[in-house]
Amino acid sequence: MSVTAREEFLAGLHVGVVGVDDPRGESAPLLVPVWYGYQPGGEVIVQTGRESLKYRLIRDAGRFSICVQSESAPYKYVSVEGPVVSVADPVPAAEREALARRYLDPETATDYLAANAGQLTDDVLIRMRPQRWRTADFAAFAAEFS
Repeated sequence: MSVTAREEFLAGLHVGVVGVDDPRGESAPLLVPVWYGYQPGGEVIVQTGRESLKYRLIRDAGRFSICVQSESAPYKYVSVEGPVVSVADPVPAAEREALARRYLDPETATDYLAANAGQLTDDVLIRMRPQRWRTADFAAFAAEFS
């Protein structure tokens, strides 16, 4: 994918899968689905509980990756990895609201934010600067068989 195409795809609405090294024993990396935010040229943001295993591993590693994909043919994906550049603790209210409204319709987002107001004060907002990109767009490959 071109730089523009990969950034636009990452900025699209997908559930991301965060990956982070888990050095405890013989564990594989931790992989967890998440809501995330991204604007082309910017940083990836992820919200999670400050006491969660995910946050502790990301904090200790100082970096993480996230992968997003299309769920239907022709398939494509973007995976990006990079360092944590900041952590907001607690999550700024405007950022929390923007993330909920990204994934939910307006009424559901309002209800979600109200119902989870207490829980969300226990979260942190992690910012990652994309450093290494891996991408694939199988549209050209699929066109050969059409």
